[in-house]
Amino acid sequence: MKKILAFSSIRSDYDIMSALYKLLKDDEEIDFRIIVSGAHLSHSYGHSVDLIEKDGLDILLSIETLLDSDTQVSRLKSAALLLQNSLETINKFAPDLMLFAGDREDVLIYAMIGGYLQIPSIHFFGGDHVTDGYIDNPVRHATSKLSTAHFVTLPEHKTRLIGMGEEAERIFVIGNISLDKFVDFEPVELGEIKKYFDITEGFEKYALLIFHPVTEEIEHVGEYFENILLNLKAKNISAFVSYPNVDPGNHKLIEVIQKYQNDRNFIFYKNLERNMFMSIYKHADLIIGNSSSGIMEAASFKKPVINVGMRQTGRFADANVIFCSTKYEDIETALDRVLSTEFAEIITNVTNSYGNGDSARKAYGIIKNTDFSLMFSKKTDPMKVDNV
Repeated sequence: MKKILAFSSIRSDYDIMSALYKLLKDDEEIDFRIIVSGAHLSHSYGHSVDLIEKDGLDILLSIETLLDSDTQVSRLKSAALLLQNSLETINKFAPDLMLFAGDREDVLIYAMIGGYLQIPSIHFFGGDHVTDGYIDNPVRHATSKLSTAHFVTLPEHKTRLIGMGEEAERIFVIGNISLDKFVDFEPVELGEIKKYFDITEGFEKYALLIFHPVTEEIEHVGEYFENILLNLKAKNISAFVSYPNVDPGNHKLIEVIQKYQNDRNFIFYKNLERNMFMSIYKHADLIIGNSSSGIMEAASFKKPVINVGMRQTGRFADANVIFCSTKYEDIETALDRVLSTEFAEIITNVTNSYGNGDSARKAYGIIKNTDFSLMFSKKTDPMKVDNV
């Protein structure tokens, strides 16, 4: 029986990968386990490990690594805790394959473990590139260099990895797995959503706001977040508002949330059942903030998206997405544009370049039919990789 080990430290990366994890869990020829850490185990961030347990996944190890701090030093300390406390368990379980996704510090740790323990690994979402200058970008690229194989979203991501010296045979273009969760799900009606949140007025039209801190904007990140809230309030647009991730600066955003906690124009949430979140997403009139979801997922529902600030800049985006600065006036202008009749006509014909909801099945098929141990050793000189 093939043993496969996956990893997750935050709600977003688990939600993205969950469709594939379900396929692997249900395969009787695969012993599939997951190691859980970070924000999953924090009640302050919604204790999203509950979602993993509800999905019936076999958790090999839970590691409390999240420190009550939002500094750059704390991220490195968390990474050190992860390395120290997962290494022996991974070595003892001796998986045939390791899976990890994205660009957080934990994936770099797991890629390094895979390399030193000679365990083949697959990195999801490599080859992407963002021009915001954030540390996630080089972490993503470094993780790719340490990984055995790459399951990427777009052909340009494959091209970029080849430019970094990765062989084309290691790279599989599968689309964006996060889209798979939207296929065939049965959305909750708006009336049920309002009942769930005890909403008695408003929210006939609303925005979904997801905004995370970025290092380069950290000094004024609370002000930028408030600029979005004030713009929505001024235009009488209600909003479901997500708590931020655990990156440095998140405390400033939480302070703003606490300031507006009793404002009936906003519903703030830490963690939601998957179907409830997707239903809110589907019924939303627009997506605003700086989440990758707006870039990669919203086009599937033909939703207008405003990406505010530096985060996600440089990523490929379909015509439903516009970028604006964090200034109040620029956000105001962007809202006017995406709510216009002209913009509604533009997004009518938008299709999602990131995929159509069959990526998990593609990834599963490749995993089942590929012996990644045969490509574990990286002997090719990066200067001599064919650019094909």
